[in-house]
Amino acid sequence: MMTAGRGTRIVLLTLMLAAISSAYGLEASLHGRASGWLGASWDTSFLGLAGLRYLPEVRLSFPVSTEFGFDVEASVNGFVSADARTLDRPEVEARIKPYRGSVRLSSAQFEARAGLQKINFGSATLLRPLMWFDRVDPRDPLELTDGVYGLLARYYFQNNINFWVWGLLGNSSPKGWEQLGSVRWKPEFGGRAQLPVPRGEVAATYHHRTVDFSQVSKNYVLLDGQDEDRLGFDAKVDIGVGLWIEGTLSRTTRNLIDKEEDPPVWMRAAMVGADYTFGIGSGLGVLVEHMVVGAADEPFGSGQYGQFSALMVSFPLGLLDNLRGMVYYDWKNEYPYSYVGWQRTLDNWVFSVGAFWNPDSAPASATGPATGVAGKGVRVDVVFNH
Repeated sequence: MMTAGRGTRIVLLTLMLAAISSAYGLEASLHGRASGWLGASWDTSFLGLAGLRYLPEVRLSFPVSTEFGFDVEASVNGFVSADARTLDRPEVEARIKPYRGSVRLSSAQFEARAGLQKINFGSATLLRPLMWFDRVDPRDPLELTDGVYGLLARYYFQNNINFWVWGLLGNSSPKGWEQLGSVRWKPEFGGRAQLPVPRGEVAATYHHRTVDFSQVSKNYVLLDGQDEDRLGFDAKVDIGVGLWIEGTLSRTTRNLIDKEEDPPVWMRAAMVGADYTFGIGSGLGVLVEHMVVGAADEPFGSGQYGQFSALMVSFPLGLLDNLRGMVYYDWKNEYPYSYVGWQRTLDNWVFSVGAFWNPDSAPASATGPATGVAGKGVRVDVVFNH
């Protein structure tokens, strides 16, 4: 039970914080997203799954001057999940980990953000060569993705030209398309220039990192210091039909312990996409993308390739409901990945039902992080935002 003295102190503290906030223009907010899910799938055997997640977020902001503002963002990802095969004991996982945590200085044309944050860019939706730092799955109603630790600065000119620069440190887990993570305490750095063109925009992007091959084996024949440089290009225009392209070219050095440096490995990816909304009902949206990805010993020489296609159809049913269907296809392995989902949004609530039909023995990353579930199944999600 709260005593009168303790209650008085809390009231006085609340009034004091309110006075300080009013005097210095401090604004504070607490938001959160609670979600739960139930599902079942079948590949070689039946799998049941269930879980709960909560993502609380605190934001503080106050003006530094008439031109600049300063804000702080912090959130954690707390979840418990249970997966169970038929007649097996369920595997239960419970974790609390940082989700976002950053400080930002911003003005009308400039911002600099430091800390654990989300960095993404590019024009593609389903097949994304420029998915360098995030792993957003377009089928996920929460669009969850881990952040990266670093500093990002952006400047926007009045003619819509904008420049980005970033430096990352302390990120050892693989990001985006990466199969191997980076050496944790060696800085990664890069930048991006984005320019307007008639009816659209074009951009060029660069990133450098040191690949940590010790994640493969402690006795791996390659030295730890394998440098990787990436170049990216993307463009998007709207001519009634939306059209976009993305391409990346990356080079990884190969420094051997007992011989001279071997030729570098070149990874290449190119994607084209288009979308259009037909005047059917509330609007039938169709989006298609096709990507070619491969590796070679020369930047534009012959090598090994894979091709992937993706189709998404969306159809809103009024203001509250939306239907979506997606199909990915791996042309080399002849693997199709299918998904259909319904989502209803009611004020703070989101209800989602999705069903998928994938190969039973497909590789976990046949087309990247977006197609990593094998077998057939269904999942129900309920989300509450406050």
